Amino acid sequence: MGEEHHHHAPPPVQAPPAGPPPPNLALSRGPVWNPTEQLSQLHYCIHSNPLWPVALLLGFQHYIVMLGTTVLIATTLVPAMGGDHGDKARVIQSLLFMSGVNTLLQTWFGSRLPTVMGGSFAFLLPVLSIINDYTDRTFPSEHERFTYTIRTIQGSLIVSSFVNIFLGFSKTWGNLTRLFSPIIIVPLVCVAGLGLFARGFPLVANCVQIGLPMLILLVITQQYLKRLHHAAHQVLERFALLLCIAVIWAFAAILTVAGAYNTAKPQTQVSCRTDRSYLMSSAPWIKVPYPFQWGTPIFRASHVFGMMGAALVSSAESTGGFFAAARLSGATPPPAHVLSRSIGMQGIGMLLEGIFGSVVGTTVSVENVGLLGLTHIGSRRVVQISCGYMIFFSIFGKFGAFFASIPLPIFAAIYCVLFGIVAATGISFIQFANTNSIRNIYVLGLTLFLAISIPQYFVMNTAPDGHGPVRTDGGWFNDILNTIFSSAPTVAIIVGTLIDNTLEGKQTAVDRGLPWWGPFQNRKGDVRNDEFYRLPLRINEYMPTRFL
Repeated sequence: MGEEHHHHAPPPVQAPPAGPPPPNLALSRGPVWNPTEQLSQLHYCIHSNPLWPVALLLGFQHYIVMLGTTVLIATTLVPAMGGDHGDKARVIQSLLFMSGVNTLLQTWFGSRLPTVMGGSFAFLLPVLSIINDYTDRTFPSEHERFTYTIRTIQGSLIVSSFVNIFLGFSKTWGNLTRLFSPIIIVPLVCVAGLGLFARGFPLVANCVQIGLPMLILLVITQQYLKRLHHAAHQVLERFALLLCIAVIWAFAAILTVAGAYNTAKPQTQVSCRTDRSYLMSSAPWIKVPYPFQWGTPIFRASHVFGMMGAALVSSAESTGGFFAAARLSGATPPPAHVLSRSIGMQGIGMLLEGIFGSVVGTTVSVENVGLLGLTHIGSRRVVQISCGYMIFFSIFGKFGAFFASIPLPIFAAIYCVLFGIVAATGISFIQFANTNSIRNIYVLGLTLFLAISIPQYFVMNTAPDGHGPVRTDGGWFNDILNTIFSSAPTVAIIVGTLIDNTLEGKQTAVDRGLPWWGPFQNRKGDVRNDEFYRLPLRINEYMPTRFL
């Protein structure tokens, strides 16, 4: 018999004991910041109020900031309409009056956010289309042409206001915003600021002698000098803007009196001199804007359709402004029902603008949203106080004309700072989504780039008379498309909503930040929603919820 060989299995190899996890290199190099829903550096949030003297001065500052866009709109449109300096002064008064009224409506019954409602450039193309239709017609005088044009604008505003009223009070706009995520909010708010770059340094360069010193002085005073002494910190942080305006405005007046611009080009003199607006001499002492002050509105279907496109664009622009204002005032993102309510109230405001004879509709003033971040004060009361200044200076024209005579390059320098703050506020929303997701990077990058590139193409190919790149036989169709695609926030909503919801939308819900975003979109999804957005005087208890 042969020997039997028994083969035994080798003993199992035991895994070495688990050691400590590898060190987190990011933690070893510095702290990791957790997402923060509310900014901690605000001195006053949406429902806290400064002392009355401080609030009054801050309200005046908001009035001054919104004044630049108001004057720029009137300066652009009134001469093309055939109006003189007196007509320009009355248009500015009407714009200021309606801005004050609409801001009160929004802060009381609309969004409840501290947002100033100012004139919107989205209405520029439809208004230019109306102007062009009357250029070749014969009128007894240029003033008659101006009056006929503004009456046509009135009729178009009245009819197009029902677009916003329907979108808002039917909750259509709110249901659209339920499709949003932080990936959409980032480019929407970013381009609400970046999309206005043409009103920044290009206007500063029109008079670099006062625009550039204003920009440099504002940055140094508001950010650097305030750190030299504790006593000056709060004063300069809150009121450096007013101080810088006074200094540079006085400097511009000295250059004007000294004859520094006597031999300059006419356009340079208009931008630099303090005596070229002619508002002080032409504005009435007292003039109360009243309904149909220019005459009976004129309704033409071809003009109404173009204005409807502008009304839609103003809703998109306001939505971006509302999200930025909520962030900079310490509030939670506005829920869907609040956005619906605010857009509906904006439509009512546009209806009033048509009745009172404004030349454009209103939207959220992006520069005033940026001012919330500049001063660290997001108080709703401060913005409501600014309405008092708007209405007062719209009635007492000489006093309003004094401040409206500030050269536009000074305002443009301010906008370089304020628009940048709003753009950076949009970037801060990315913290609530997965920034390491290639999918999110793709959607965010494509939306942001197209939201800047497409409107730039339309602006570059738009003639001075308002004819844009879309030129078909239907003028109303041209106005709608040219207006929509000239707006960066509107393009951001279209592109972002389409791609973010169709590109693995359900599978990437967590990466998109929807678990964080979802509760804010419901009326009772977050306990703070009612705290920030409930209507005053317990109106909520007496109104059906479908209207809130």
